[in-house]
Amino acid sequence: MKLKHKLILAYIAIGLLYACYAHFFGSNPSKPWGWHIGQGLVWPAVLIPGLGSLIGGVIIIAFVIAITVL
Repeated sequence: MKLKHKLILAYIAIGLLYACYAHFFGSNPSKPWGWHIGQGLVWPAVLIPGLGSLIGGVIIIAFVIAITVL
């Protein structure tokens, strides 16, 4: 198994562990399992709020550039 595959597998495993923890012991246990899985996919942005803002800004800039170029 290549290092890339191991890193992706580790990221997904951490995301699933985060989703399980958030579903049973988190601040929003009333949210559905799918909501917690969604948060588990972007767990770095959930745990570090500044990173989420940075990712959102990059996505907005990319969207604006795509609209103006196309």
